[in-house]
This record gives sequence, C-alpha cells and structure tokens, in this order.
Amino acid sequence: MVRRTAVLGLTAALIAGTVATAAPQTAVARSAPTAHGHSGAAEAHGVRIAAAHAARKGIDWAACPADWGIASPVECGWVTVPVDYAKPYGKTVKIAVDRIGNTGTAAERQGALIYNPGGPGGSGMRFPLRVTTKNPIWAATAKAYDFVGFDPRGVGHSAPISCADPQEFVKAPKADPVPDSEADKRAQRKLAAEYAEGCKERTGAAMLSQMTTANTARDLDVVRAALGERKLNYLGVSYGTYLGAVYATLFPSHVRRMVVDSVVNPSRDQIWYQNNLDQDVAFEGRWNDWKAWVAKYDSVYHIGNTPAKVQAQWEKLRASAKAHPIGGVVGPSELLGLFQSAPYYDSSWAAVAGIWSAYLGGDTQALVDAAAPDLSDTAGNITSENGNAVYTAVECTDAKWPRDWRTWDRDNTRLHAKYPFLTWSNAWMNLPCATWGVPQQTPVEVRTGHGLPRVMIVQSTRDAATPYTGAVELHKRLKGSLMITEKGAGSHGVTGLVNPCINDRVTGYFVTGRLDRSDVTCAPHAAPVPPTS
Repeated sequence: MVRRTAVLGLTAALIAGTVATAAPQTAVARSAPTAHGHSGAAEAHGVRIAAAHAARKGIDWAACPADWGIASPVECGWVTVPVDYAKPYGKTVKIAVDRIGNTGTAAERQGALIYNPGGPGGSGMRFPLRVTTKNPIWAATAKAYDFVGFDPRGVGHSAPISCADPQEFVKAPKADPVPDSEADKRAQRKLAAEYAEGCKERTGAAMLSQMTTANTARDLDVVRAALGERKLNYLGVSYGTYLGAVYATLFPSHVRRMVVDSVVNPSRDQIWYQNNLDQDVAFEGRWNDWKAWVAKYDSVYHIGNTPAKVQAQWEKLRASAKAHPIGGVVGPSELLGLFQSAPYYDSSWAAVAGIWSAYLGGDTQALVDAAAPDLSDTAGNITSENGNAVYTAVECTDAKWPRDWRTWDRDNTRLHAKYPFLTWSNAWMNLPCATWGVPQQTPVEVRTGHGLPRVMIVQSTRDAATPYTGAVELHKRLKGSLMITEKGAGSHGVTGLVNPCINDRVTGYFVTGRLDRSDVTCAPHAAPVPPTS
C-alpha cells in the first residue's frame, strides 16, 4: 500500500526440494479450471487465449529506450494483454518488461524470476539492475535466474493512467492533514471527491474499471507465457505479496517458487479499508520505536533524551510549520512525507534524525531540500502522480469501500485519539474510494488451490506498513507455506537486508527449492547506528 506523501513499497529493500531443470522456452501452463472471487469463466478463458498468443509471439528483446534510464546489458520489450479479460479480442494495452540473463551457465539456469516491489503503483523495472551492481545477497540467485521486471498495467511505460495534473498534484504547501474543524473535513472531502472524478475523467471508465489486482495477476500470467516459462518464479514485496497471493489463488498450478515479503493481509474483510485502519495503529508503534532510538542517541542529535521529549519536539515542529511553512513550502503534510520514512525503514532513522537535528541547529535548507516537492522535476512529478493514481485506482476498484462519510469520520476520529501520527493523512489518502466512479469489485478469496507448491513468507514483527497479522493470515490460507519471522525488527521489506538467518534461506529456496520443515524465527538484523557515534 502507498500514500501520497511517501510511496509504500516502491523503495522497499529486496532480496533475494529438488532442483528443477531449465524451463522450456515454449508451452503454456493450463489455467486454473475454477473461478475465485471475480475471476469468472469468461476471464479465465480470456487469460488462456492471451497467454497462448503471448507464448507464440514471445518478446522481441532490444536495448531499452534511452529515456528509460536502463542501460545495457538489460534488455526491454513488450507483452500485449487485454484491457478486459472477458473480452480477449477487444482493446489491448502493452506491458513493459525488462530482463538481464542469469550470470551462471546454461546448465545452471532455472528460468526467470519476476519481481513486483509493491504499491499498487510500483515499477519493477529497476530489478534487473541488481545483477549489474553485483549485490552479494543476490549473487547465487542471479546465477540461476534471469531477473525480470515489469511495469504493471497503468504504471510507468504500461499504458500509464492519471487522475490529476502532475504539477498540481505535487504543489506545496498542502493543508494540515489533521483537521481542526468540520470545515477542514468538508474541504478534504471535496478534494477527495474531485480526485475520484479526475481519475474517471483522465483515465476513462473502461480502463479504470479494469484496474484491479486480479487483472494484474492475469497480466502476470501472460508475461510468464511470453517469457516461455511453464511456471512462475516470483518475488513480491508489500503490495506485491497480495498480487502474489491472488496469482497463487487464480493460477496455483502455474507457481514454481514464490517468496512474499512484508505481507498485506489478504482477507476479504481487510481489503482494503480495514487494512488501512490497521496501518495507523502499526505506524504509531514503529514511530515510538524510532523516538526511543533518537532519545538513545541524544548526545548525537540533541532532540530529546526521552521519547516524550522527542514527541514534544515533533509537535512543536508541526505547529511551527503549520503557522509558517518552513522555507515557504514545507507544512505539516510535507513534514509527514519526510518523517514517515523512519517508521517505514530503519535505514532512514539516522538520515531523518540528522536532518531534524540540523534544522534545530539552524540549518533550515537541509529540511527544505529533503521535504519540499521539486516542481521543476517534470519527469519525477509525472511518476509521483502516476504512482498515486494507480494506487487509488487499484485499491478503490478492488473492493467495496464505505460510502457513508459518517463511517470514515467515526473510525478515524476514534483512531486519531490514540494513534495520531498517520491516521488522518491515511484517511484523506483513501477517501476518493468513498465516491468512486466505477463499480467496485469483490476481492479474490485467497486460498490454496490444487497444485500450489510451498510458498515462503517473510515478515518482521513490527512492520508498520503491513502489520504482522497479515503474514499470519496468509500463512493460514496457503497450506504448507513456510513463515520466517524477523522478531523485534520493523523495516518494511526484509529480504534485501543483511540477515544471514533470512538471506541463506531465501537463497536456498530459490536455488535448490529447500525449505525448512517448520516455521523459523530469526533475530533482528543489525540495528542502525548514527554515523558519528
């Protein structure tokens, strides 16, 4: 899941029986014979048609376009998919994909490993570059697999959608997300309704109504076929775990190996309204962890030597920015965009604390540079707006949302009283779903299907963006899955961090298919330390 002030999952850290032989270069795996959720017979038939066509056509790999910023030896190509799988011969869009070949021998190759970083709205096109940087965590996996990234439908180079003018979307300063009055709430409701209408106007109802996780999973199966793979090897982080879970439900016999890291709760009654409420609670917990860390290193940062004093400084900073935006551009909303990276990733703890400390020492520009939007960055603003548009489109179309404002007001007022860090910002982020202009679907009922192999689930106990209960729920639903818990840690995206207890198991699974017989609990990865301590 993502939000406008900082996109969840897009920067999440990445990873990395019997050894299978290299996958054949043609043939299409047979689709699941029965429907789940809103995967009807027509859609299932449409997937088979699209996948068969993709398998015959393959992918015309070539050097990536210069303006994509993806250099050789990575190659790029396209896979054509139906907009509506119930109409496989109707309108189509092209899905952008890229790859880099395995670094090992032909005999060592086990096929393609496809990656999704989260969102909804995240691009996976940077994934193959992990081979070129020779990340040691991935070295053994890279010997066995081509690394394949893609832009999901609506994202980046794959028929990108839009809900607002990109420059207007990032314009600063925004209103304080915490309302002071009913008038503030009415203003936010008006903005949310206008944004929902903008999605329909700029994207079109025909495309917007097909922006669902189930359709992205179907696209993933067509990409699998275009790659010449009989079965899918997959790594998903954050929202990518939900995409993987839906794929595993719709196409269980197509899965070869799957790792899901930092897991979205897939229960139908969680997708998506309740999941976002649960985030508010988890973010407060991880915010408290960071405040304790800042207080521990008060000799470095001089912000406060207790969590309560750090909190008081935060409230003072917010109030000051609300009264007089810092540098004329950084108000409470922009501050939250910067500071919420600390609850997301402990790799941000020292950086955010350092910027804050510098500001308290008189360096205003450091905070402005870090928090203010760059209106001159046209390409970046387009990417930011597009990512948010896809997030909104998928979450709002995936599931039914409350239409009555009184429900939103009641739930978020109650949560804000105890968990104020993120609650109202999260509410406004998702409120366009209350007035969504295309039919909202019933989520896929995630469950184990015939032929699904054991899936690896990796989760930290104090993850703010995807709380631990989500991994527990998916573990229950995917029978035979292995759950690896990083106890006492809270970074969102675990498998790319240095923790041999996790790294060795992920590598062993991808390379040999080896899984522990029972669930594993690992100690946390090394805690961050200030660079000057």
